[in-house]
Amino acid sequence: MLRFRLSDLPTLEASPTSPATLGTKIGELIIHSVSAAAQVEMVDRESGEYRVVLQGMLDLEDPNSGR
Repeated sequence: MLRFRLSDLPTLEASPTSPATLGTKIGELIIHSVSAAAQVEMVDRESGEYRVVLQGMLDLEDPNSGR
């Protein structure tokens, strides 16, 4: 699996995308983070619209550096 990098973050906003593709990208982001948290900011029970904010810290250690 390729390491998720800071330069990959803009790809999360690529539209349109399928839920499966977005889920994979977000999963890779979370897996390559040393900490992660989610906050549900808004849920509209009538329309099903929601807003979730992710916050975390990417693991920037290079796996090839031998550290």
